[in-house]
Amino acid sequence: MADSALPSVDPVGVKTMGGSGPETVIVPSSLAAHPERLDVATIQLVRLAAVLAGGTEAQLRAALTDAVASGLNAVWVEEVILQTYLFAGFPRSLNAAREWRRLSGRPAPESDEGTSFNEASLTARGEATCATVYGPFYERLRHNIQALHPALDAWMIVEGYGKVLGRPQLDLARRELCVVAACAIARQDRQLHSHLHGAVHAGASPAQVDAALLAIADLLDVDDVKRYVGLWARVQGK
Repeated sequence: MADSALPSVDPVGVKTMGGSGPETVIVPSSLAAHPERLDVATIQLVRLAAVLAGGTEAQLRAALTDAVASGLNAVWVEEVILQTYLFAGFPRSLNAAREWRRLSGRPAPESDEGTSFNEASLTARGEATCATVYGPFYERLRHNIQALHPALDAWMIVEGYGKVLGRPQLDLARRELCVVAACAIARQDRQLHSHLHGAVHAGASPAQVDAALLAIADLLDVDDVKRYVGLWARVQGK
């Protein structure tokens, strides 16, 4: 699991939707060389997360139709739909949930931990989850967010990491890879930088992050792909 990622040799072309039509951007071949580094179901989940956060309605329907047809873990799908509201707002989560219910025929659960709240418990879970994601940067993060507004700090911990990202129905490594996809398609570079670190802190290998970035490359503009390849290299200290 100690593979080096994104070397500067053996480039391959990836089609993206830059400008007025498809273009080809050159990315390092290590992203495509070993697809087994990330299982097919997780790659599909990561692509779904990107589409939910920034795709068109047609792309949304197609991605969810593919999820149903392939038998993608329904609990994973629902967890990614739920966490989408943190990164793309309630409208996208609601639209995705509506399409998912229609296409899958799967009813909503009769009960869920998200319907009742214990603030102390959510705070503890949020602090633990956030500390895992940010690792050595956690204390600095809390200080910086409190300096922006104390309410944002509290909401980040209780709402973001406690109520949503700390849910046990999907492991944190897959969640973080999905967050990477959501931040990338939304062009939120600062948050992408944090969650590239976070995916590794949560247990994803560098090669698995490579695979996640490759999985969404065709959904991004050429310049975005180039920028994210460079950003990921900097995260790895290259």
